[in-house]
Amino acid sequence: MDLTTGWFVAVAVLWVGYLALEGFDFGVGMLLPVLGRDDTDRRVLINTIGPVWDGNEVWLLAAVGAMFAAFPGWYATVLSSVYLPVLAIVIALVVRGVAFEFRHRRDDRRWRAVWDAAIVAGSVVPAAGWGAILATLVAGLPVDASGVAAASVGLVLTPTAVLGATVTVLLCLAHGAVFVSLKTSGDIRARARRVAGVMLPLAATTVVVGAVALAASARSGASIASMAVAAIALAAAAVAVRRGREGRAFAATGLAIAGTVAAVFLALFPDVVPSTLDPRWSLTAARTASSPYTLTIITWAALVLLPAVVAYQAWTYWVFRKRISTKNIPAPVTVGK
Repeated sequence: MDLTTGWFVAVAVLWVGYLALEGFDFGVGMLLPVLGRDDTDRRVLINTIGPVWDGNEVWLLAAVGAMFAAFPGWYATVLSSVYLPVLAIVIALVVRGVAFEFRHRRDDRRWRAVWDAAIVAGSVVPAAGWGAILATLVAGLPVDASGVAAASVGLVLTPTAVLGATVTVLLCLAHGAVFVSLKTSGDIRARARRVAGVMLPLAATTVVVGAVALAASARSGASIASMAVAAIALAAAAVAVRRGREGRAFAATGLAIAGTVAAVFLALFPDVVPSTLDPRWSLTAARTASSPYTLTIITWAALVLLPAVVAYQAWTYWVFRKRISTKNIPAPVTVGK
């Protein structure tokens, strides 16, 4: 495997890692008003992702950074074409992070309600936004003969983009519900299992619809097979949840997200940005890649840094592996009084 292909695979793996890990964060955030009947319940939900959500976002930085370093032409075309949706996602992620830190600063119901709404919005927008962008990327961008694509908000408002957004939102909701059932005990766990029982079939249905859409557009058989694996994983997760095997269910929903995201990159390669104006104008991995020297340098950097990041994150998950419940939540303490 040459360096260009290797780095295309690496970018795909980083996006898979980001959405599989951050996906349950988004799901928990979106389910905050559904599973959290009072402030104590909501604090339990936030505490399930509290130790890991910011570490999960490192994968986004790595994925975008890898695109920029290894495929600057790909990075420039995609980011400039969907600049406003990406900006909305970034703002939502910032607002969500601020909300996690600020909701407990005052012992006031309305204050917490505002920040809880920010958490929900800060989870919905990225979950839907990334799905719309990935689906749009598979459908193609209006790349002209010079390799430039026109920017337009309408690119992520097409039926294909709406389908992509629906798929990722439902996947994140199912993934988040299973995660909560894995990480909690008592009434919250029971509610999370019920919600997962509803979300998993819905997510599986949209994944099947996505697979049919890929098949209709004559995409690669490998991408369709990857979507099929995702649908089967969701069915397996539904069975595991009913049997109280939340660990297996969580692994299955993670596999479902991985299969769905992998299908995007399998559908693209060897292109990175298909042109909707003329297939001859499509941007390929080879055309947008950095020089062999640059790819060699960043390969050595990745071999040194990536294992350390993975090891640290695995350690974090291990340390905070135990279930929590409302019994573990102390009385609220207002900062600054």
